[in-house]
Amino acid sequence: MTDTARIVVVDDDRAIRWVLERALAQPDLEVASFERADGALESLLRQPPDVLLTDIRMPGLDGLDLLAKIRETHPDLPVIVMTAHSDLDSAVASYQGGAFEYLPKPFDVDEALALVRRAVAHARERKAPAVAPEGLTAEIIGEAPAMQEVFRAIGRLSQSHITVLINGESGTGKERVAQALHQHSPRQAQPFIALNMAAIPKDLMESELFGHEKGAFTGATAQRRGRFEQADGGTLFLDEIGDMPPDTQTRLLRVLADGEFYRVGGHTPVRVDVRIIAATHQHLEALVDDGRFREDLFHRLNVIRVHLPRLAERREDIPRLAQHFLAEAARELATETKVLTREAEQHLTRLAWPGNVRQLENTCRWLTVMASGREVLIDDLPPELRDIEGSDAASGDWRGAFREWADRALAAGHTHLIEEAMPDFERILIETALKHTGGRKGEAAELLGWGRNTLTRKLKVLLPALTEE
Repeated sequence: MTDTARIVVVDDDRAIRWVLERALAQPDLEVASFERADGALESLLRQPPDVLLTDIRMPGLDGLDLLAKIRETHPDLPVIVMTAHSDLDSAVASYQGGAFEYLPKPFDVDEALALVRRAVAHARERKAPAVAPEGLTAEIIGEAPAMQEVFRAIGRLSQSHITVLINGESGTGKERVAQALHQHSPRQAQPFIALNMAAIPKDLMESELFGHEKGAFTGATAQRRGRFEQADGGTLFLDEIGDMPPDTQTRLLRVLADGEFYRVGGHTPVRVDVRIIAATHQHLEALVDDGRFREDLFHRLNVIRVHLPRLAERREDIPRLAQHFLAEAARELATETKVLTREAEQHLTRLAWPGNVRQLENTCRWLTVMASGREVLIDDLPPELRDIEGSDAASGDWRGAFREWADRALAAGHTHLIEEAMPDFERILIETALKHTGGRKGEAAELLGWGRNTLTRKLKVLLPALTEE
C-alpha cells in the first residue's frame, strides 16, 4: 500500500507558501504550511511529518534553530532548508546541522517536487528495513519467454549464496526479483534489507551502509547500526548501484573482500556474513569505461547476472499483471475490483509502457479510483494512454512488435508461423500501397517491387473483392 506522505512547509513569505502548496498538491502528498517556526514547532514535535521544508531567515525562531530542535527528537526526519542563492554561509550551516538538502530561491517548482519526492523515499528507506512479505512470488507474474528465463535463474540459484547483479530498466521489478532470490535461498529465515543508492544523499551513504558511532558527526546522537549489520546472516539488496559514489565503492569493495568494516567514526572492526544482490538500470560496463565505476568492484558484483525485460518485451503478461494490480489496488482502497473489457485489455497490450511494470501498476491504481463503472473501457484510461501513438509499432519499431508476436505465438504452441503470418503481411502491404496510389494497381505494384501480374495474382487470393476492374 502506498501511504500518503505528509509534507510541512515553514516560511514567512506567503508567496513561497502558496507556490509550494500548489506544487506539492499531488494525490500521494498532503501539505500543511506555517508562517512562523515557533508556531510550527509544537505541531512538528507532536506529529512529525515525512518531510519538512523550512526557510532560514524568519521572525522569532529561525530555520537553523528549528532544524536543531527537530533533530534532537527526530534525527531521521529529512529537512529541506530553503535559502537565497547568495547565502552560502547559511547553506553550509544547513548541511552541518544535518539538513537533507537545501533548495535555493528562486526555485523551479518541478525541481522542488522532485527533491521532496527524493526526501520521502529517503525517509521511508530509514524507517524500517524492507522485509520480504509472505506470498511475494505470486506477484512475480510472467509467462513470456524472457520472464521464464528469470524464473529459471531464480531456481538455479535457490541453494546458492553467490552474488547476483540484476539489470533492467527502471520499473521492471528488480527489487521483487531480489526478494524472490532471497526467499528461495538458504538465507530465507534471515533479514532481507534493501537500500536504494539513488535515494541517499552522498554524504550520508557511508553512514547508511556501515552505521556510525555516537558523536561521529553533527546530529549523530547515538550509535546506529548500518544496513550491513542489519542484514547480517541474510541478504543486502543494493538498488541503483551505479549511483554509488567512488569513495563508497572503495569501502564496499573492501567489505566484500574482507567481510568486515568500521562504522563511521569507529575504531573497532565489525564482521558480517551478508549476501549481496545489486541492481541497476545503467550500463555498468560503460560507467567503468568512463571511470565512474570501479572495474574491480564491477567484477566482484557481476558474478551472476539476471536481466529483466521491458514490459513491452513481455506483452503477453500484461493482462495477468493488470488483473493482479487491479485486485491489489481494490484491497488497498477497500473497494470493488475493476475489470478490464476485452477492448481495453487489448489496447493496454499494444502500448509502449516506457515506465514498465511500475507504470502499469500505477495505472491500475489510477483506474481503481477514477474509472466510473466496474468495467474499465478504453475511454476510462488516463488521457495519455488512450491513443496508440506510443506503441512500438507506431513509433517505428515494427520489427520488435513482430518479434514479440512470434514469441507469443510459439509460446502458445502455434506451428507453421510463415503460413500464418505471410498472408496478413502481404495483405497489409497491398492495401497500404493501393491507398497511396488511389487504387491504381500498376503504380502500387511498382511501389511494392512486384510486376503487375504478380499483384493481380496476389489480389485474387488475398483481396478478391478488389480484383474487379
